[in-house]
Amino acid sequence: MPNMKRLIFYILLTVLFPEAVSFAAMTNVYGRDYRLLNGRWDAIVDLYDQGDRMKVYENRKPEGNTDFYEYSFDGGLRLEVPGDWNSQSPELKYYEGTVWYARHFDADPKPDCREFLCFGAVSYRCRVYLNGREICSHEGGFTPFEADVTDVLLKGDNFLVVEVNNRRTKDAIPALAFDWWNYGGITRDVMLVTVPDNYVEDYFIRLDKKNHDTVNVDVRMSQPKAGVKVSVEIPALGKTVSGTTDAQGSFSARLQSKKLRLWAPDAPVLYDVIIAGGDDSVSERIGFRDIRTDGTRILINGRPQFMRCISFHEEIPQRMGRACSKADAVTLLSEARDLGVNMIRLAHYPQNEYIVRLAEEMGIALWQEIPIWQGIDFTDNDTRDKAQKMLTEMINRDKNRCAVGFWGVANETKPSPERDAFLESLLATGRGIDTTRLYVAAFDLVEFDKERKIFTMDDPFTRNLDVVAVNKYMGWYHPWQLSPAESKWEVNTDKPLIISEFGGEALYGQSGSRDVVSSWSEDYQARLYEDNLRMFENIPNLAGVSPWILFDFRSPFRFHPTNQEGWNRKGLVSDRGQRKKAWKIMHDYYHKKKLEYEK
Repeated sequence: MPNMKRLIFYILLTVLFPEAVSFAAMTNVYGRDYRLLNGRWDAIVDLYDQGDRMKVYENRKPEGNTDFYEYSFDGGLRLEVPGDWNSQSPELKYYEGTVWYARHFDADPKPDCREFLCFGAVSYRCRVYLNGREICSHEGGFTPFEADVTDVLLKGDNFLVVEVNNRRTKDAIPALAFDWWNYGGITRDVMLVTVPDNYVEDYFIRLDKKNHDTVNVDVRMSQPKAGVKVSVEIPALGKTVSGTTDAQGSFSARLQSKKLRLWAPDAPVLYDVIIAGGDDSVSERIGFRDIRTDGTRILINGRPQFMRCISFHEEIPQRMGRACSKADAVTLLSEARDLGVNMIRLAHYPQNEYIVRLAEEMGIALWQEIPIWQGIDFTDNDTRDKAQKMLTEMINRDKNRCAVGFWGVANETKPSPERDAFLESLLATGRGIDTTRLYVAAFDLVEFDKERKIFTMDDPFTRNLDVVAVNKYMGWYHPWQLSPAESKWEVNTDKPLIISEFGGEALYGQSGSRDVVSSWSEDYQARLYEDNLRMFENIPNLAGVSPWILFDFRSPFRFHPTNQEGWNRKGLVSDRGQRKKAWKIMHDYYHKKKLEYEK
């Protein structure tokens, strides 16, 4: 009878509200009662988008002599979840289109609880069906979403189907062209999460900007109900704050402790935190730090920092596929740590939580961004709305991660009134949620002023940012106008400036002239790095550098048949994990900078 009531409720729900949409994701699903639905899923490749017409999500079977269906999930393709389809089947290497994923799972719904299906990310668009009913949809390949399935979930066997489409479109984010692989699939964890009927939906626990012995606490319950008991405890400090919710289901407080130790790259202190509300309790690991600018300096906990940065894609080059596990996070972050970094730019999209949380444990600050990367239609309101939603989802997921010091809103965009309005709306969206981080964007607009013999940049949008970042490939895409030692910069001299991309391509093991770009040699790449580092000494407001990139990565942009073969070879490390000569140059430079700032 309970299952029949649920079914009747859901039928009424779909009649009254036929267009299903995704809910915002709850904070910290990994700190809750969850069950992973990862593993081998059945799959159907739907090149011509016929699955919806055929209602494959109903998974019908012939019952009579005249029944037949021209689809079946049984006995066909199987794909690993989480994972991309491109690396799991040679036929799907370049595939852009629809794939239907399906699996059975058993459930035993608990009374007086709510059940959620939570997805870490699906690339790029998806619709989710449970027991033949559409429960949610989502667009955006790098942020989490969820659906409340309490009234659809059955005791015993359940059938879950996810329609995934990674086709590039003009109104997507990113849009039609981007310099990395267009991986499709269910690329992050899938979880069934059980919570009490009124659960801790969201919280933001962070250091007070003015008082570094004070923690500001905001908690929101899922139901707008007053009088619900809420508490936040930090056992290591022997401190608890408690109270009751207001009419909106929210609770705010301040927790003070003279024993509070701050998180920093050289001392990544984290505290176990327990957030309780009503019958719910969520476990967390949270650090507390202050990041701000002072003129042209970046300060963490009041100390000037030179951001020794590197970038990488969410990709394991040796496997030629998406990074999606704890082990993958260890692979990527260990190589970054060995280089001597204190920050990583997670390019060019929000990466998985394993990477973010492990970086925090290792003492590596993070720059996270959404893929507003060239070719975005800044005149389209729907595209703007998607960007705001993606930024919101990124910030909400990681606002309690103290390692995240920078929110990035764009990369390599061109000035226009439409672009400015678009990006200003993103800054307003971000700052409406979180003012404890620095907002940044990267530009490729630095030009050489031949009359003044100096590098300059003119982009009025930079005045809205806390930190300005520049991508400049001197010696690769741009020939030297002066010697590196003579190359002076005058770019946003009132703000901290980060060189967010520089470098050039080299095939590992290839020798050649240090003077010839087309040698594609480690020798030329090493010379290029030496020259750029020499030039950077002439930038008075330089607050950090970030070579492009740590690992060689897959990219359909790269056509050269012998030196690239579909790979961007700008990595300091090859696709097989071999360190190039330029790696040693950056390692030594970062070691010198570390000692310089520790004095």
